Amino acid sequence: MPPLNRRDFLGAGLGLALSSPLLPAVASTAPRLRRNGKKMLVLGGTRFLGPAVVHAAQAAGYEVTLFNRGKSNPESFPELEKRRGDRDTGDLDALAEGEWDLVVDTSGYVPEHVRATARLLADRVQHYVFISTCSVYAPSPGGGDLGEDGAIQTLPEGEVMKIRTIGEVFRQMQFYGPLKALCEQAAEAAMPGRVTSFRPGVIVGRDDPTDRFSYWAIRVEQGGEVLCPGDPDARVQFTDVRDLGEFCVDFGAARKAGVYNAAGFAMPVTMQELLHGCKIVLGADARFTWVGADFLMQNQVRPFVELPLWLPEPYAVYFGNDKGVAAGMEFRPVGDTIREMVEWFHEVRDGSYRWGTYGMQPEREAELLAAWRARPAETELAPGQG
Repeated sequence: MPPLNRRDFLGAGLGLALSSPLLPAVASTAPRLRRNGKKMLVLGGTRFLGPAVVHAAQAAGYEVTLFNRGKSNPESFPELEKRRGDRDTGDLDALAEGEWDLVVDTSGYVPEHVRATARLLADRVQHYVFISTCSVYAPSPGGGDLGEDGAIQTLPEGEVMKIRTIGEVFRQMQFYGPLKALCEQAAEAAMPGRVTSFRPGVIVGRDDPTDRFSYWAIRVEQGGEVLCPGDPDARVQFTDVRDLGEFCVDFGAARKAGVYNAAGFAMPVTMQELLHGCKIVLGADARFTWVGADFLMQNQVRPFVELPLWLPEPYAVYFGNDKGVAAGMEFRPVGDTIREMVEWFHEVRDGSYRWGTYGMQPEREAELLAAWRARPAETELAPGQG
């Protein structure tokens, strides 16, 4: 496949997916519903991905019901029906009645939670969309590309039984991927042939609670000399939250059952293209200095944390999305994501904001750049540096 040119990157190129026939619906065992219109149930719905799903559903004409604890942004979507419950405690009483065409599960982290919910709804919904993660995959020796048939992480049964709440999952993140894989299996067991599981990687956009994408956009916008990691031609992947919301609605409505990597893009995008895209879209005067991976590791720079989206070889993995693109996934132009992210960032954060878990503090960046320039001439050069 030819490399993506900058016009495609900033314009419509990344929004174009390969055309293909729709996958056949797998709904022969689904219940016949009585309905006056299209109805969707969203499990979660008030944080990051949830609102994107709701907005996509509303645009598609769905009447949406939200089920959650009512603790995160309870004031959002006042026009929607809201049912309260708690999957941690098994309180699903609010879902005992009702019929929906489609359920989108944005809050399933514990297999038993997903199993209980899917079983309860199995006779009253047509299709179940589950938000999983690319973290389900077992480490790939030597990196490389991973398709949906890649090896999946597993956990001993005893460890699985110890995890009973969502909070416990996030306190023991080494279990996050394997538990998500078991959640996929639990949904499929309860509703065979009627489940779509999406495996996104990094999700970005408005309301992103991390800085994994905003770091680069804002750092380039600030201008000056920007420390850039490793190989400029290394591929990067992320998914605009609005795209993932639309995938949930579109694939669910079409009953496209199965597992799909939902990581961008329709064509490869490199780190160099991303950063130059930020510079062009934002009109910044940034200058890029590509620093070698060995130098960064020797200076204890934390991959993907201090420099988001970057993993050195042989740890870099690319999640193949041919199956999803062939089924109809379309990714919006990355320039749109850059603009949206920067606008949102400035709405919610003032000029004194400092990077938290993700991102490199200015002092640290300046020290590393000075050390890179001062290194002996015979030491490592980054790819593309002469």
